[in-house]
Amino acid sequence: MPRDDSTRSHIPTYMPTYLDKFPWPVGMQLISLNMHCYTICNSPYRPMTQLYQHILALAFAVREINENPHLLPNITLGFHIYNSHFIARWTYQASLAVLSRKSRFVPNYNYEAENIPIAVIGGSNSDLRLQMHNSLPLFFSILSHHLLSLLLAHLWLFSHDWKQYGTHQYSGILQLLLHFNWMWIGVLSKNDDTGEQFVQNVLPMFAQRGICFDFIGRFPKLKFSGELSEMVADGSETIRVIMGSTANVVVVNGEIDTIMVLRMMPKVAEIHDILMNATSKVWIMTAQMEFTSFPFQRSWEIDFLHGALSLAVSSKEPAGFQKFVQMRNPASERDDSFLRVFWEQAFICSFSNASLNKELEESCTGEEKVDSLPGSVFEMSMTAQSYSVYNALYTVAHALHAMQCSRFKIGAMLQHFLRSVSFNNSAGEEISFDQKGALVAGFDIINWVTFPNESFLRVKVGKVDPQILQERGLRIHDDAIIWPSNFNQVSYSRTKKEGKPACCYDCLPCPEGKISNQKDMDVCFECPGNQYPNHFQDGCLPKQITFLSYGEPLGIILSSLALSFSLLTALVLGIFLKHMDTPIVKANNRNLTYTLLVSLLLSFLCVLLFVGQPGALTCLLRQSAFGMIFSVAVSCILAKTIIVVLAFMATKPGSKMRRWVGKPLSNSIVLSCFLIQATICTVWLATSPPFPDLDMHTMIQEMVLLCNEGSVLMFYFVLGYMGFLASVSFIVAFLARRLPDSFNEAKFITFSMLVFCSVWLSFVPTYLSTKGKYMVAVEIFSILASSSGLLGCIFFPKCYIILLRPELNTKGQLIRTTKNQSSSIQKSFISNE
Repeated sequence: MPRDDSTRSHIPTYMPTYLDKFPWPVGMQLISLNMHCYTICNSPYRPMTQLYQHILALAFAVREINENPHLLPNITLGFHIYNSHFIARWTYQASLAVLSRKSRFVPNYNYEAENIPIAVIGGSNSDLRLQMHNSLPLFFSILSHHLLSLLLAHLWLFSHDWKQYGTHQYSGILQLLLHFNWMWIGVLSKNDDTGEQFVQNVLPMFAQRGICFDFIGRFPKLKFSGELSEMVADGSETIRVIMGSTANVVVVNGEIDTIMVLRMMPKVAEIHDILMNATSKVWIMTAQMEFTSFPFQRSWEIDFLHGALSLAVSSKEPAGFQKFVQMRNPASERDDSFLRVFWEQAFICSFSNASLNKELEESCTGEEKVDSLPGSVFEMSMTAQSYSVYNALYTVAHALHAMQCSRFKIGAMLQHFLRSVSFNNSAGEEISFDQKGALVAGFDIINWVTFPNESFLRVKVGKVDPQILQERGLRIHDDAIIWPSNFNQVSYSRTKKEGKPACCYDCLPCPEGKISNQKDMDVCFECPGNQYPNHFQDGCLPKQITFLSYGEPLGIILSSLALSFSLLTALVLGIFLKHMDTPIVKANNRNLTYTLLVSLLLSFLCVLLFVGQPGALTCLLRQSAFGMIFSVAVSCILAKTIIVVLAFMATKPGSKMRRWVGKPLSNSIVLSCFLIQATICTVWLATSPPFPDLDMHTMIQEMVLLCNEGSVLMFYFVLGYMGFLASVSFIVAFLARRLPDSFNEAKFITFSMLVFCSVWLSFVPTYLSTKGKYMVAVEIFSILASSSGLLGCIFFPKCYIILLRPELNTKGQLIRTTKNQSSSIQKSFISNE
């Protein structure tokens, strides 16, 4: 009979309310040309608002099919919905009701041709599928809308071996565990036959891949009020096992109602004073699990789900579904008795003033917005299970359409067309089945992200393709996963437990600097020299090349100090050159003073060789130039000190020391000291010269570009020789510190050598304990500190007299007569200058 197009916009509905059979409104029936599709769904005595979306997905699919002129043009589909309450007897009763007359409950006795059913879509629970399969005759084409048994819309008549489809899912979970190297886990399953089958058939598959189980627990059975205390006791014991476990990952094999039990765990733990830190564990949930809750659980926190991972049949959002949901309104959809019940439960209100609880509820206005509900009450996006319902309806429709076009009678031949159906749904996804009646599809890996307002998101972070064997079928974005707040996701190596089976071992965190990026590593290993471990110590990152550059703050500060001290030294030299004929400049050998100032100037400028990117030339020059320049400076101070001592020794009558007092001796001292250091540096450069090198091991995250000293022994020879000269100068100056003060520099030299020796004695341990570019900074600091000590202690007192106290810079003031035996040699020494 042709379809009446005028009725497409409004599909007449009829809602029988057999309250003597079912505790809440049981169905919505769309009638036209005696074609019906019966659906059995799950729901408790009071409706779960989350599961109302399954009904909407069914109604949405029926509306689309009936409004499509190219699909079943002469047939209008309708449906009945029956409730099972998760109870076997309700499932059997609903199944048998499908086979009975409309007016009488007589199984397998149906003479009303208009009520002959075409197909039955099963609920999502494993028990429900089994109970329906046992009670319905084999001549019906039965579809389960859950993906565990069918990978979306499995046709029961085409495959009674459900293990094949469960294997796909459990293989995906196994791949997920192996991908993250989670080899020590806990397991929770239902306390029924399906849970027993899971333990007996699936867990050995996990064990074969090296996974060990810290515990294998069972959920307590939901019992009536008389056995409530026993159920709570069982639950508390299960919680103690979970929280006492060292496993951070718990695989949960459950059904659509399992999360209701999970949500009770924090409350039970609180009653029994059990410390429950569920945010430290990752729950891995099977595909048949859906977010459901009892109405009294609405205000309970759901943060225990934060970071959980679950499998879900691959799905897409059909176009127009969310708009269809938003348009549902109790005022306009009066034929949908489910809607008013859902509305009252979702918005905590009542349409009847008589039943209104004024303390807890308000009157329903019908203007409330469905999209304002948190995800824990109702999800706007179509869930994977609702998507299965949606596609199950389309599968029946396309099979009927194909059968209609082939002119076969409706009946046994429907099985054949269901087996071979293939179509594109409104979401643009191809739906087809293999030879065994299983959908050609995979699983999405879902990451559950919760929020403080009791809402949550399901984020797709990967996919499992059952058509590809083992780990190659797993595609996952690790960086996109949000982990539980206290979950310890670090890398481990394993250590075997004494007295335990071979698969049992302790997981030890990798030590600093090492990683473990493979499964079941016995030892952690180091990254290559040019890489370093990442934060999780499960991979390596490239190291950055670094050196003490002019562009960084430390390089800028040190180079600025070097230039500043250089300018200051040049200024002192200019002052001495300008006042070269004054007695204080002429005293103590004027040429030695100039040589010392020039060497200090070069010492400060030598610092610039240590800053910047090391090259072949700078590496050759920096240490040898520093050693020879400092040797000249220290030898000048030594010469000054020796001349002072000899000058006072020469005052004795008949002393032969007078011949040594003068320029030849001072020049000889400076030249000989310089030549010895130059010889050491020449041997160093000839045998094992410094060269640019890349230190890849000292720093964890950096490769240091530096000058390799070539021969460390020669480097310390250079330092040792400078230390020897400084020590001799210090000893001689210390012994001469009490000589007359007229032109005696011994006191100033003593202080300068004390600073010099202190700096370089502390340099050695500091240099050895420093790493990377900071070793260069330590040497630069030592050069600046010792050079500025010499400049300040020796020359600043003289500059003070020259610039600020010129009246003291006279021969009369300089030569005292307190010691007559020395005045003649003093006059002679000054005149020689």
